[in-house]
Order: sequence, then structure tokens, then C-alpha cells
Amino acid sequence: MIQVVKSDERYHANRGWLDTRWHFSFDEYYDPDNMNWGPLRVFNDDVIQPGKGFGFHPHRDMEIITYVIEGELEHRDDMGHTGVVRAGEVQVMSAGTGIVHAEYNHSQERPVHLLQMWILPRVNGRKPRWEQQQFTVAMRQGKWLPVVSSGSLPGTLMIDQEAQIYISSLKSSQLLSHRSEPRRKAYFFIISGSALLNGIRLDAGDQARVTEEAKLTVQAASDAELILLDLPG
Repeated sequence: MIQVVKSDERYHANRGWLDTRWHFSFDEYYDPDNMNWGPLRVFNDDVIQPGKGFGFHPHRDMEIITYVIEGELEHRDDMGHTGVVRAGEVQVMSAGTGIVHAEYNHSQERPVHLLQMWILPRVNGRKPRWEQQQFTVAMRQGKWLPVVSSGSLPGTLMIDQEAQIYISSLKSSQLLSHRSEPRRKAYFFIISGSALLNGIRLDAGDQARVTEEAKLTVQAASDAELILLDLPG
């Protein structure tokens, strides 16, 4: 079964410095029927204006994955980590017993566009971790490139959950497929462009929540950037 949520059905808030679209209940947006998809608790599509960002704030017991689409995002935390996440890079922050961090667009000229996903861990109370990695367009061109896993997939950033995250860059008409194990869910999002998912058309900003589909076939209807989460049921 494929449940499509169109781009304009997402919760939208524009605070001037932040233009954001939330896929699940978050902050002041609360919908008891839209809390999560399996262990995927948050999927936020954010555009942060130059010189703006989120001040220091705490997290715990959450696997937080940030994928920068355009621009650059600066990270600082109370463990002494500092870094800049650039377009095409993925950052994982395992909050564990607790971490305090800040995220800023350090550019004074360009906005930063990012996706941030929160995934519930298998075990609470682990030691916090932070890491990031670059994934180029060439690496994801024409295929599903795994970027996050429990450690089961080589070359990926690790989280404490049996979940995999894949990204892809497709040219128009290119075809991809993905097979999932029984009793798992999938979450598919069109970052840009358009594509057919098992024959169903989705455009930029559209999402698909998938259950009981052993095989997913994606064909780009135009040049497209995609992300796919394979999740425990």
C-alpha cells in the first residue's frame, strides 16, 4: 500500500528566518494521527536564511540525521564538536544520554536548505556520538546510494536502529528499484523534480508512506533528487 501526501498537505510555517515544512507532529503542530512512521519521528524540510539558525538546545535518546541540499550548515555542541555540513553531506548526531548543540547558516549571503530526520533508537541511554560524511552527486547518480544504516551497509554513517537511508540523483527516464524485507515500511520523498513510484506520480515536496510493497520501482519523470528510508515495521 502506498499512501501519498502531497507537498501542500504538509504543515508549513514561515518565521522569516526559517521557512519550514513538517511531515509529522512537531513543536506547535500536533496531530495525534500523524506522529510517526515506524521509528521515524521527525522529517523536517527547512530553509534557513543567511546568518540565522537554532541556538543551543538539548536532545536525548534520538538519532538525528541532517542532509544538506543547498548551502552550508554550521554545527557546534557541548562535546566540543564543531563542523560545517556542506551540500551533499550527511551528519548523524546520536543524542543518547544528552547533548546540547546549535545549528547555524554561517553564510551571510545564501540560505541553506536541509532535511532533518529524527529516528527513535533501539536502546536509550547510550553515549552521544557525532559524525558526518560527504556524498557527491557522482556517487548517487543513477542508483540508490546508502548513506545511513545500523552499520550493516559498508560506507554508511551509523545509527542505533535497523533503518537504512538512501539518496539518489536521477536523469529523466532513469529507472531504479528497491526491495524490502517483509514487515518493513518505506518512506519516500521527492526533494526536487518528479518521478513515478510503482506507477504513481509524485512531484517535488511529495512523500509516500509505504507498507506491504515488496518491490518499489522508481522512474524519473524529470531530473530528480530523491531520498528513501527503509524502516522497521
